[in-house]
Amino acid sequence: MTPEPGIGHRLHPALRHLAGARTDLSPGVLDAVRSSLDERRRTSAQAVDTAGVDVGEESVPAGGGRSIPVRVYRSGGSPAPAVVYLHSGAFVLGNLDTDHRQCVELARRGRCAVLSVDYRLAPEHPHPAAFSDAMAVLRWAVTNAAALHLDPARVAVAGSSAGGALAAGLAQRAARGDAPSVLFQLLHQPVLDDRMTPSRRKFATTPGFDSAAVDLMWRYVAAGSAPPDAVPARTADLSGVAPALITCSELDPLRDEAIDYAARLLRAGVATELHVYPGTCHGFDSLLPDWELSTRLFALQGDALRRAFECQKAPR
Repeated sequence: MTPEPGIGHRLHPALRHLAGARTDLSPGVLDAVRSSLDERRRTSAQAVDTAGVDVGEESVPAGGGRSIPVRVYRSGGSPAPAVVYLHSGAFVLGNLDTDHRQCVELARRGRCAVLSVDYRLAPEHPHPAAFSDAMAVLRWAVTNAAALHLDPARVAVAGSSAGGALAAGLAQRAARGDAPSVLFQLLHQPVLDDRMTPSRRKFATTPGFDSAAVDLMWRYVAAGSAPPDAVPARTADLSGVAPALITCSELDPLRDEAIDYAARLLRAGVATELHVYPGTCHGFDSLLPDWELSTRLFALQGDALRRAFECQKAPR
């Protein structure tokens, strides 16, 4: 399959002004891209309406004098169900402001506490640094649930893009008994496979994220070939993994790996809901968070979390 020369005509009209935008992760510009993204997301985070959601900061001990910054979003009662959230950014970009709007929406609509993790970034910190930070926060949340006013029996994981890989990895480890129990996984436009797919080959020039950025991302993750434990799709047995909601965009190089993973979960007997948003590109919910389709995505994610938590809620 040859790369598609242009997908502007396939983008929803609300996104067509972005048709020429690209994510350049080249080594020579990575620092500048980081600074630009951080500034944009910092500004947008300051404008987010947090009514009904309490937002605070925590610091999770990580050994060796290091700590992991965590932003906690709280909505609903106490003890609250909890979501460990991993932000987007191709493993090399982002911080606690990156998906601030998404975390507010999840907390508000899911009536839960969202623990957003400021995990270490590649290439300075290759795999398994980011995953180790995600695991440390999951363990910390469960171990300290009483002090944090969380319900340790109702813990979910969530992530967007690269964060989706980390969340899927946590769910897999929990299914094997190597991590605290996870009752639900919410994966948005997730990074799941380092192998070539038809959508990755086809979408060589797509806004938000393209196949060139995907290639660079995986090179950064482990300074070369990614080890199998960094790639959720390389796990052979998915039985017993937590139920999932997977959402992705039609015009995204990551589309097929999301669809394939959802199909594999279903074949393994895992309750899985999959939504592919037509006419959209990677990151549409961040690029246009107030757009009707983005708010519908937020509602879908919040409803899925709330249902999962209600099903697990202990009878009074």
